[in-house]
Amino acid sequence: MSTTSLPPRLPVPAHAVRLRETLLAADFTADGLLDLLGAPAYAALARSETVPALRATRGDSALETLVRLFLLQRSVAYERAAAALPLDEALADGWVVREDDTVSATVDIRPYGGPDGEDWFIVSDLGCAVGGAGGSGKDGRQAEEAVVLGVGGASTTLAGITVRTPVASALDLGTGSGIQALHAAQHTTLVTATDLNPRALDFTRLTLALSGAREAELLTGSLFEPVDGDTYDLIVSNPPFVISPGARLTYRDGGMGGDDLCRTLVQQSGERLNDGGYAQFLANWQHVDGEEWQDRLRSWVPAGCDAWIVQREVQDVTQYAELWLRDSGDHRGDPDAYGEAYGRWLDEFEARGTRAVGFGWITVRRNPAVASGAVEPSIVVEEWPHPVEQPLGPTVRAHFERQDYLRTHDDAALLADRFTLAPEVVQEQVGLPGAEDPEHVVLRQNRGMRRATRVDHVGAGFAGVCDGTLSAGRILDAIGQLMGEDPVILRDRTPQAIRLLVEEGFLLPVGDEDGARAPEGEDGA
Repeated sequence: MSTTSLPPRLPVPAHAVRLRETLLAADFTADGLLDLLGAPAYAALARSETVPALRATRGDSALETLVRLFLLQRSVAYERAAAALPLDEALADGWVVREDDTVSATVDIRPYGGPDGEDWFIVSDLGCAVGGAGGSGKDGRQAEEAVVLGVGGASTTLAGITVRTPVASALDLGTGSGIQALHAAQHTTLVTATDLNPRALDFTRLTLALSGAREAELLTGSLFEPVDGDTYDLIVSNPPFVISPGARLTYRDGGMGGDDLCRTLVQQSGERLNDGGYAQFLANWQHVDGEEWQDRLRSWVPAGCDAWIVQREVQDVTQYAELWLRDSGDHRGDPDAYGEAYGRWLDEFEARGTRAVGFGWITVRRNPAVASGAVEPSIVVEEWPHPVEQPLGPTVRAHFERQDYLRTHDDAALLADRFTLAPEVVQEQVGLPGAEDPEHVVLRQNRGMRRATRVDHVGAGFAGVCDGTLSAGRILDAIGQLMGEDPVILRDRTPQAIRLLVEEGFLLPVGDEDGARAPEGEDGA
């Protein structure tokens, strides 16, 4: 797909309400697609395989017509389109074009289910919905510039980890097709969306209109330049984070050297946040010879902020180069050209001393207590490649609340407080079959981050009886009596273990024995 094949103009949302009503009436929704196509064909679309879906849409129903037009991007007969769409309006607004006796879509319209069952639609360039029916362009290659992609795994990951508390203002930086702005519009009074690519803002406008969401403020420009000195309660960004030897593809290549774009975004976010506000990013970062990657990321955290950074995946430089060369379709071209391109990627990494590239989530929270110097910042950098349960927005918020709690509670305060075991935590005993006692005990979460931690018999017993009725100190006294251990020694050595269980979300503070309430837990109770 070359840039010359992009639509000469994008649709306008003049009659978006009418088109939305038509799509919903035909059950052109995420659930409707699954019912029509069946699970195998529906799953095949995510692998860019269209044959099963084409076979499932050989009828003449309105839904089958819409799927062929906007998902599979096949021309349909004029009469068939007229039966499925308000065709005069769709033609006038530019959603479709007529060629002789057939009608073709000008954009990809993809049903998308919102977190509370909403029926939304993500609008993007033809053939460029990530993992979608058209793959990466009709001729197997992405457009070199200005292309706007649809929904992919990165987009849904960011949407899932975003803190969704009601706020006054949110900034979607690098909005693309507008999925983050669409989510933010559900809990934000004013949403601002920016992008270096003006076409992306047009697509965001279409996505919001066709999804029945309120309009956003749309600004063109790079990074934080378009918003001057404005500050926000929430900043989200799925930026062009790919570390590449050039800025060839606008949607993925940031145009700065190495991981400078991600670093710049994170470092500048602190001064753009209101007190208590969150900035949440997906990012890539370099693993550089002679430097711990954790230290590299800690240096990115802006002053006056707490941070939680999670590395989800690491690829060596050859894996990373191959991934993005496939993304751009270079592997399908001339072998010599592919070899030269591959070499440029490796030259870039060698020049920077980069041995691997990490991918993950970065959440920054503006903390006035940290900014004033009243408390030290909480900066947690960890590797967690294991499965998690989305949405993680409540888990992210609870992480920072627990950090606030732990910074204001010394060991004596912990022992005076009461705790409950977090929901869906189970205990596993590990040992040889038939053994009288287990070798060790593991507490495991079945929600959120799905962490597991090894505890001793005291820790397991303590967690098992935490129901919010007794203070931690009283529980330890009782355990000491039952196990014949000195309660004074237990009170001395156990707070560190309690602190870890609270930090990782296994135990939720309830309040001290005077009835004071601690920060809310992950379940929002």
